[in-house]
Amino acid sequence: MSPEEPAHGKLLIFTAPSGAGKTTLVRHLLARFGELAFSVSATTRPPRPGERDGIDYHFLTPEAFLAKVANDEFVEYEEVYPGRFYGTLHSEVRRIWAANRTVVFDIEVKGATAIKRQYPEGSLAVFVAPPSREILFQRLRDRSTEDPESLRVRIARAAEELAYADRFDRVLVNDDLQAALAEAELITRDFLNS
Repeated sequence: MSPEEPAHGKLLIFTAPSGAGKTTLVRHLLARFGELAFSVSATTRPPRPGERDGIDYHFLTPEAFLAKVANDEFVEYEEVYPGRFYGTLHSEVRRIWAANRTVVFDIEVKGATAIKRQYPEGSLAVFVAPPSREILFQRLRDRSTEDPESLRVRIARAAEELAYADRFDRVLVNDDLQAALAEAELITRDFLNS
């Protein structure tokens, strides 16, 4: 934690392998709970159609990202895929806490473990699990956003990330979307009221 960050504030961390549905759950929670604010991650990957800088991600060049690493501007960062960095800026956490809101993360698994390690008090980490590995892999294939090689890498990474489930405070299985949304609301309400 950098010295200028307040020592208070809550963090609600949603993590999952790609394709498990964490983004859908987080978007739903942000619409339902006004006391939540989304932590916009930084990345070196190019924007996808419809994504906006500063809203979906802070899109940075690899050089700019690594300069921020050198300046200790990240809570956590990870080279998720070769040459593709993702990270959480200290400035994002400070911005949300300054507004007296709870930080919500939609973050990959290793980043989530790093945030949980840095903020063991005042944080809740929820692992969104698919009903099965096979369903997860099919969801990734059905997205049609990857070329065959990047899809292979994404599936291999997702398989590795499934083994992390027991490192988090809660596991939410996203089998039926409506049931998962209701469970996510319940988890969030209990956390905000604790």
